[in-house]
Amino acid sequence: MKKRYSHFIKPIQILIDLLLIYGVIYFVSDTAFLNAYFLTFITLFWLISSYITGFYTVYRFTKNLRISSLLAKQFFVFILGYFAYFGAFREGTVVNNQFLILASILATTTFFKFTVQYSLKKYRATGNNYRTTVVLGDDTSTKEVIQVFKSKANLGYKFLGFFSENKHNDPLFLGNFLQVFQYAEENHIDEIYCSLTQLTNEQVKKVNKFANEKGILLKLIPNASELYSKNQSVQYYDDALMVLSVKRLPFEFAENFYIKRIFDIVFSFFVCLFVLSWLWPILFVLVKLESKGPLLFRQKREGINGSDFTCYKFRSMKINEQSEKSHVTKNDARVTKMGAFMRKTSVDELPQFLNVLKGEMSVVGPRPHLESLSIEYQRDVENYLKRHIVKPGITGLAQVSGYRGEIKKKADIKNRIRFDIFYIENWSFFLDIKIIFKTILNVFQGEEKAY
Repeated sequence: MKKRYSHFIKPIQILIDLLLIYGVIYFVSDTAFLNAYFLTFITLFWLISSYITGFYTVYRFTKNLRISSLLAKQFFVFILGYFAYFGAFREGTVVNNQFLILASILATTTFFKFTVQYSLKKYRATGNNYRTTVVLGDDTSTKEVIQVFKSKANLGYKFLGFFSENKHNDPLFLGNFLQVFQYAEENHIDEIYCSLTQLTNEQVKKVNKFANEKGILLKLIPNASELYSKNQSVQYYDDALMVLSVKRLPFEFAENFYIKRIFDIVFSFFVCLFVLSWLWPILFVLVKLESKGPLLFRQKREGINGSDFTCYKFRSMKINEQSEKSHVTKNDARVTKMGAFMRKTSVDELPQFLNVLKGEMSVVGPRPHLESLSIEYQRDVENYLKRHIVKPGITGLAQVSGYRGEIKKKADIKNRIRFDIFYIENWSFFLDIKIIFKTILNVFQGEEKAY
């Protein structure tokens, strides 16, 4: 399978832009203002403003005019932030060469921005960093898309052929609609372009589901009267040619992944330092007094992409042979008195912050299941495997919405997965914060299903 490195482009660009800003400040500025406070402020403001303006949201087909517009918006906001720092923290202070600093930052980052875009186009024109594509349909609109792929090599698309219900002698004709799924899987297709004129709604839904499961980007080619939904964004190829892009999930964007991971590390570090450090030895004594066995309970659970990992918990049950096969039920005889308290207050879950630090779990996400139960759930719940595209969490939207604990009927697991998928499709940093606060509130209020 072809390795992809495109997701490194944006982080590298951000890093180099920040280094350029630091360099300008160092060589042009009064060194008295080269301090940690100012550099931290400028760094955070650059990152936040670039996220708001979409400064790094540049695609293969993005025109220079669009890049110029992004530069103008980014620097307008950045300049406001730059002067806001001195207005708020250095009022009355005279800073030498302020306009020279800003002009130099503008010139260097602009030059770098256009250089990167030009270099990538040249690199892609030689057949590198390409995306393999196929097209479903053979109407006028799809032919225009195919023509763009053939004539614009610097966009970095490798067009393999098209599928149609009409037979063709064209060597690029790959077969009918039903053959696209096997072909896409065998040839590691990156993007599928689908005609909305020639395919039915059911066929489009089927392709969309397949694309989601296989991590393929789906682009829709509309007709003139097509209505666009909130799950689609308009993109223009070769200025006039319009294509609808089915919006990607939040976790498919690198910046969201880094935001979540940084928060996981910081939050888990503080929990381990200020809670687990003193709680661990106390629980060691209390648990040992009541039952034989280790304090730390280890259990294999399913993680991201269905891979196994060892999940840590404080032992809340007597040593038994059923722990790997079934969840705890109400009034379960295996649960000790100390264990019942830990489960009621969710203290038994705290060692999972070690799993978070190791990168196996996240603070918030779908709860990890036993492999034996996961196989059973896959048969009963549609889209169950979609929850595997993110790391499992210590707490989750389903848990704070009343769906934690024992699974008594199929409706319980279906509702839990429904909340998990909603979380994956609608993730935001503030949603994570809300779930964490609600989890803490539930701990103090007590939960009926926490047994």
